[in-house]
Amino acid sequence: MADYDVIIIGTRVAGAATALLFARRGLRVLAVDRTAFPSDTLSTHQIQVSGAARLHRWSLLDRLAAAGTPATRRVRFDAGGVVLDGAYPKYDGADALYSPRRTVLDALLVDAARAAGADVRERFTVDELLWSGERVSGISGTTRGANGRPISHTARLVVGADGKRSLVARAVGAAAYRRQPAQTFAVYGYWCGLANPSAGPADGELYQRPGLAAPVFPTNDGLTMVAVLAPLDRLTEFRRDPQRLVLAALDACADLGERARDAALVEHLRFAPDLPHEFRVPYGPGWALVGDAGLVLNPISALGISHAFRDAELLTDAVTAALAAGRPIESELPAYHRRRDEQSRSMFAFTARLAADVAHRRSLRWGQRLLLRSIVDRPREITRFLGVLAGVEPVDRYLSAVNVARLLAARGHRARDVIPMPSS
Repeated sequence: MADYDVIIIGTRVAGAATALLFARRGLRVLAVDRTAFPSDTLSTHQIQVSGAARLHRWSLLDRLAAAGTPATRRVRFDAGGVVLDGAYPKYDGADALYSPRRTVLDALLVDAARAAGADVRERFTVDELLWSGERVSGISGTTRGANGRPISHTARLVVGADGKRSLVARAVGAAAYRRQPAQTFAVYGYWCGLANPSAGPADGELYQRPGLAAPVFPTNDGLTMVAVLAPLDRLTEFRRDPQRLVLAALDACADLGERARDAALVEHLRFAPDLPHEFRVPYGPGWALVGDAGLVLNPISALGISHAFRDAELLTDAVTAALAAGRPIESELPAYHRRRDEQSRSMFAFTARLAADVAHRRSLRWGQRLLLRSIVDRPREITRFLGVLAGVEPVDRYLSAVNVARLLAARGHRARDVIPMPSS
């Protein structure tokens, strides 16, 4: 008999959420991570409304708020020449976006997994996977401070939740598809005292300019997270003088540069230069992948955390359905793969196009501006548009020819006047 039902490698958002859900369903779970919590990591920060809805369902959203994470219910989307100011949609018990520091979010999820009964071991480095023929059967690794003695454990399923450089994906040879190389980089930091006179203290801001995207959202400890996404060919230039060039980029975003200069940058600017788009086959004999280990999106759409929560739920549903029916775990993993891809395909394409627009320094086309202007004074439509960005309004449905025609007809325009917003 295996030591555990499930072993999970990596206990940040994807792994801790997966451990939590499996443990709550009565499975024997071991979750390991090479670091200790709380600890920081590169992040988009945003838990979109779709992700917040899952935290609400898991009874964790109130804990996140109690940890001092602001709820962002309104956002100002400034595309240069057209500005949308509106509220996020209500969805499944959530109506806001949250932007926690990862020191807060990851520790909260790890604690919840432990409380649910998962065996969570920090400072554990996985050295290799164990195999039984062609099937993954467990892990071997070492715990820091344990005299370097290797420890082995077996399981019915080993889950890689260890990021885009996943040891599990590499060891099993998980096939990649629809891969696109990095075209942009991100740099972000935290500002203290960043005022926003035209909005409330918990409101967010999104700016889109040729060769630039800049999200601005409140986070823990009264700080504001400000990020810049720019073409990858500017990375070396930004690394030489990051603060000056970040502020210069913010100068293109209405009065954001001026407000940032009046505030104080705390800590250091963080760079994320490795931003490809990629699907990987997320399962095989004795193994599965969740989060960035199986699907990587450019952070311009800020859906990584929310997708990690979704994948944790999809995988847990698939495995427990197989066990409840008395079937092998692998029998439901193709369904997990199919559902993940079905729910990711249109946003993957949308995100890739947004990133390409930044990389190639494209302005919004005239027709795209016309589409945005057609909803600028229509709060319900702004909320639907923000729902696309928040992962609750299907992008292919909102930007379909039928819906675009409906939006433009209200302003006396024809759908053929519009070059669609990127959706595929």
